[in-house]
Amino acid sequence: MNEQELLKPYVIGLDLGGTNSVFGIVDSRGDIKATTAIKTQAYDKVKDYVKASVEALHVIIDQVGGIDKIKAMGIGAPNGNYYKGTIEFAPNLAWGHNGIVPLADMFSKELGIPVALTNDANAAAIGEMTYGVARGMKNFIDITLGTGVGSGIVIDGKVVYGCDGFAGELGHVIMRRDNGRLCGCGRHGCLEAYCSATGVARTAREFLDTTDTPSLLRDLNPKDITSLDVSIAAGKGDKLAKKIYDFTGEMLGEACADFAAFSSPEAFIFFGGLTKAGDLLMDPIKKSYDEHVLPIFKGKAKFLVSGLDGSSAAVLGASAVGWDI
Repeated sequence: MNEQELLKPYVIGLDLGGTNSVFGIVDSRGDIKATTAIKTQAYDKVKDYVKASVEALHVIIDQVGGIDKIKAMGIGAPNGNYYKGTIEFAPNLAWGHNGIVPLADMFSKELGIPVALTNDANAAAIGEMTYGVARGMKNFIDITLGTGVGSGIVIDGKVVYGCDGFAGELGHVIMRRDNGRLCGCGRHGCLEAYCSATGVARTAREFLDTTDTPSLLRDLNPKDITSLDVSIAAGKGDKLAKKIYDFTGEMLGEACADFAAFSSPEAFIFFGGLTKAGDLLMDPIKKSYDEHVLPIFKGKAKFLVSGLDGSSAAVLGASAVGWDI
């Protein structure tokens, strides 16, 4: 540990999700010393969100000895621009969908420490590379399956940001050009519209409406069905629920086969709530990948599920960005 780490041994990591914002104070070994959280969507204005965040942070900052012990803060956020420290036109954020929000600068002014920001999926990839199943890997793609579909692409040990900070939006690769579903981004047929948690729920409603297959899901109000309901039904052997996962996994596998063509990754690593379905999702992903991938890439990539629990990947990944400031 160098002199700087002795004087300021912690960084703050923020996993800014569409529903919750989770903060962690992390040491140089990746141990999370204290955590807190607020509801992201409880605030219509970004200044109110930042104020509430800072108030919650001060409580855990005091627990580790005060702001003088904090070196920096890293943020993982949807539509985050690493180069500018901004959130730009984030469709799932009430205070961030209509323009560009200089969030890193706002937090820096309030806390008095340097702040860096990156896309939430990129933060998850950094966390996976530093603390998870991607340790030692230099080429992999991290795919987050939550409210949306995110991705962090690592090539030669570095996250791919592109010329403007927005490279790696694989959730918005178009998978269906004829009658594709409307996506939150405003386009039709995106991977996210089908393979996110909300996409799985949409598939369930479509299958219930277009088939006569008996299902436990028919006992539920279609408008209230969630991906968790589908997972529970599939776990009980429900044939329709399994078909929903087959459909979802087939599309993800096809997408991964395309992704392999440009980066030839060592592994695809899946993170997020949908991965709790286990083999119900992973088996059709692998099968579809093998059917669609170019022969030169077949058999080379591993398909792994994140070993990091809950929001740890994104919190740790965001904190790692903080160490590099």
